[in-house]
Amino acid sequence: MLAADARTGFLDWLGLERRASALTVMAYGRDTERFLDFLTGHLGGEPDLAALAGLRTADLRAWLAREAADGLGNATRARHLSAVRTFFRFLARRHGVANPRVKMLAAPRAKKPLPKALTPAQAISVGRDIGEESDVAATQARDEALFSLLYGCGLRIAEALALDVRDAPRVGGDAALLVTGKGSKQRIVPVLPAVREAIGAWLKLHPDRRPDAPLFVGVRGERLNPGVAQRTMRNFRRHRGLPEHATPHALRHSFATHLLAGGADLRSIQDLLGHASLSTTQRYTDVDTARLMEVWRKSHPRG
Repeated sequence: MLAADARTGFLDWLGLERRASALTVMAYGRDTERFLDFLTGHLGGEPDLAALAGLRTADLRAWLAREAADGLGNATRARHLSAVRTFFRFLARRHGVANPRVKMLAAPRAKKPLPKALTPAQAISVGRDIGEESDVAATQARDEALFSLLYGCGLRIAEALALDVRDAPRVGGDAALLVTGKGSKQRIVPVLPAVREAIGAWLKLHPDRRPDAPLFVGVRGERLNPGVAQRTMRNFRRHRGLPEHATPHALRHSFATHLLAGGADLRSIQDLLGHASLSTTQRYTDVDTARLMEVWRKSHPRG
C-alpha cells in the first residue's frame, strides 16, 4: 500500500473515529502531505508502507532540516512532527507499521515568549479605576476587588474566581489568603491592606454573603465567568489606552515582575505564584534583564 493511500485512511480515522474538528483534520492533512512530499524527493520515489517502516533517524532529521531551511520556526516544526507521530501511531495500529525512530526523534523546542508585564502605574490603575467603567455600584465594587486581588496577590483568574465568601480576607482580620492552584496545590498568599479594603467594599454589596457562596458573582448570582472579566479588561484598556497585552493574566505577570524589580528573591516569588518548578519563575529574570537592557539603550550616550 502506498503511504498516500494510508494517509487518506488516517484522515478519515481522525475525523470519524477520533472526532477531531474539521480544522484539525485539515491541519494534519497538510502536515502529513508535506512530510510525504519530502520523502518522495528524498527517497527517489513515492513511499509505500515498507519505506515508512524503514526510515532512519537520518532521514527524519533531514526532513526537519528541510523544514528549517524553508523558514519554518521551531513551534511550527514541532507541530508538524506531532502530526507525523500521530500518523505513525495510526499506521502501527491499523497496518502493523512500526518505526520507533519517529517517537524517539527530539522535537524542536519552541522558545516561550517572555511574560509581558504592565508598568506599576498601569497595574495600579486597573485595580483602582476599572470599576469606573460600570454604571452599577455593585459591579464597580466587584471589578475593583477582583482586579486588585489579581495584581495584589498574583493570582490566576481561575484561582480568584474559585474563591468563596468564606475565603475572603477581611479588613482588620487575617492578612493572608489560602489559595488552591493547579493540581489542587494550596499556598498562602499575603494580602495587602488595599486589597482587603477593596474586597470588604464588595462584600457590603454582595447579593449572597453565605459562607459557601461564590466570592465573585455575575448578574444572575452564579460564579463569575472568566470571559466577563476578560471583556471588562478589554473595554478598560481601550478606554484608557493601555497596551493590548493588558489582560487579567498580565496582572499576575506584573505582580511577579515588580516583586523581582523590588529585590524579592526567586524562591519567594515561586512560592507566591504557586509554580511547581523554579525554572518557570526564572523566566521573570529574563523580563527584568530585557527591561534593564532597554533602559541602557535609551539612556547610554552610545546606546
